[in-house]
Amino acid sequence: MLNENLLAIYANSFKDNWELPALTDYITGNTMTYCDFARTVARYHLFFEQAGIKKGDKIALMGKNTTTWVTIFMSTITYGAVIVPVLQEFNPKDAQHIINHSDAEILFVTNHLWETFEFEKMPKLKAAISLDNLSVHAERYPEDNFIANLLKNLDNIFNDAYKKGFNERDVKYPVLPQDSLAVINYTSGTTGFSKGVMLTLNNLCGNVVYGIQSRLHYPGSKCLSFLPLAHAYGCTFDMLAPLAIGTHITLFGKLPSPKLLLKALNDVRPNLVICVPLILEKIYRKEILPMITKQAMRWALAIPFLDSAICARIRKKLVEAFGGEFEEIIVGGAPLNHEVEEFLHRIKFPFTVGYGMTECGPLISHTPWRQFQCLSSGRTLQGIMESRIDSPDPENIPGEICVKGENVMKGYYKNPEATNAVLDEDGWLHTGDMGTRSADGTIFIKGRYKTMILTSNGQNIYPEEIEAKLNNMLHVSESLIVERKNHLVALVYPDYESMDEAGITTDKLPEEMERVRIELNKLVAPYEKIDRIQLIPNEFEKTPKRSIKRYLYQ
Repeated sequence: MLNENLLAIYANSFKDNWELPALTDYITGNTMTYCDFARTVARYHLFFEQAGIKKGDKIALMGKNTTTWVTIFMSTITYGAVIVPVLQEFNPKDAQHIINHSDAEILFVTNHLWETFEFEKMPKLKAAISLDNLSVHAERYPEDNFIANLLKNLDNIFNDAYKKGFNERDVKYPVLPQDSLAVINYTSGTTGFSKGVMLTLNNLCGNVVYGIQSRLHYPGSKCLSFLPLAHAYGCTFDMLAPLAIGTHITLFGKLPSPKLLLKALNDVRPNLVICVPLILEKIYRKEILPMITKQAMRWALAIPFLDSAICARIRKKLVEAFGGEFEEIIVGGAPLNHEVEEFLHRIKFPFTVGYGMTECGPLISHTPWRQFQCLSSGRTLQGIMESRIDSPDPENIPGEICVKGENVMKGYYKNPEATNAVLDEDGWLHTGDMGTRSADGTIFIKGRYKTMILTSNGQNIYPEEIEAKLNNMLHVSESLIVERKNHLVALVYPDYESMDEAGITTDKLPEEMERVRIELNKLVAPYEKIDRIQLIPNEFEKTPKRSIKRYLYQ
């Protein structure tokens, strides 16, 4: 267990940064200082107490990133209850199942999502409350309208509790055991079944302490939260770590289309950008790739002097696109395409790739961009996490990545069988990812153990590596590599937008895909060559965090 206490970290941060801005809604421009935030948290603590919520009770939360969402989350864990964040992208049936499975007693949910639920089919739920305006959707307390009346009288209850006014001395949070459950975060996994990852105060603290020690955030720094906070990656590094140090968080609150997002980045000018690969890959494919593949540009890039000047110009343009004031961009949540990564590394763009999973809340490895080794997933967090590779030669022969340490979950909620399948008796978490590891703890990921294809001649094929090359090819939007009757087949959803721009009609698509297949086979090992491309008429079905549901296409 860590020496640091998570709730004490927050109490100190709120007091130390009392007058600094804490949260801003990008859409409305409304801002809360740390003083406002601590006061609102205290109000929700009184609400929970009056509503009969006990330490360890579950509070579910479902909606887009807003100041209210953040306040409910932080109020719950600093009260000693357990927060259950539900991705708003879950379909209503799955979301309803999660709320029931988690034993949630109160649900905070936005109005339009609540319309898809059936209260009578959530018998454990005592009340559902609007995240939009704190009105009551439904309740089943013994006394009619108990919750609605409680919310209406909350101002009076708060004023009675703090007759002299609420100030820094009143920021006090319970002293709880470090292994107390804080969050149940349901995975949106590609295997078709959601599991409730139980994260303790210590698990969260390990991630937050790393964020503080590495100065990812600092008092008065700025960040733009555009990843879903209901997912562990965005939650930890766009909310938990920033609030622990005094950062000003701007909550985007919209679907992050590239155009809107780039405008917000320039408005906020964040000091750290937390990003998923898709954003960088889209910019590379739409803006950079067409430019650097022109014959004249390819010629210029082959000349050292011109190459340096062109790379500097592209780097400057990219840095400005992300606001121009960030120390680094951390890419996580999914593997970054290798071609994109190598180009960004070549132009000295300040980015780094981290590795994590919900089961570690999420961080396992990260290296600051100046020390980052291209094509790696960063170095195992020193003093917080350990890693090992189940392989006779961990530096050269891929094996399953196993991790152990402060960030590793308690287990899966009400699912000991699934817990025992990944957590061994010595505390090692078997990640299901295949990779190698250098002596200093730097991790290199090859792919998922369950997706690895073992050929008849004993070769290990990692589909993700072939897909990364294929997805960068002209007129390919997304792809999956599968094995069919001992042959490798590429399932491809075409990029119809680029086809229209190039004047390629649908009847010419098979011919174009055959050209793609031939070009791809020049880039892969002999045993990785694709025998045919099978076109998919619609986008692949995805999980709420936009990973392809691979099991549907095997």
